[in-house]
Amino acid sequence: MPSRKVIIPEGMENIYDTYHYAPGILVGDTLYCSGQVGRDANLNVVEGVEAQYTQAFENMGKVLAAAGAGWDDVVELESWFAPDMGNLKTFMEVKDRFFTNLYPTWTGFGVPSFSMPGIIVEIKCKAILGLSS
Repeated sequence: MPSRKVIIPEGMENIYDTYHYAPGILVGDTLYCSGQVGRDANLNVVEGVEAQYTQAFENMGKVLAAAGAGWDDVVELESWFAPDMGNLKTFMEVKDRFFTNLYPTWTGFGVPSFSMPGIIVEIKCKAILGLSS
């Protein structure tokens, strides 16, 4: 029977302690990552479209690394954009800086808003550890 392991990267303890959700859950060799947004370690929203997209991917990278995974282990990516998908070209350019070898499946959604003012993107993914080795 696979075990369940909570993944909390350094600097994301406040998410688990304050908001009561795990940045990641590892079950066997499958990593389920919570949505990551363009906030810094102090939960301040990063300014600028490209900067916020980049920060969301950097935050996701921390969750992957804390579980022993990398971008080539990601098999599924989902993203949400507010208030619309008008900056999709920029998002794709940023995404391609992180996914440089193996590409995951991807689904994108336009949404009216997020729970924190100023957030324009949220990404989440699923990874299978060991795919990139």
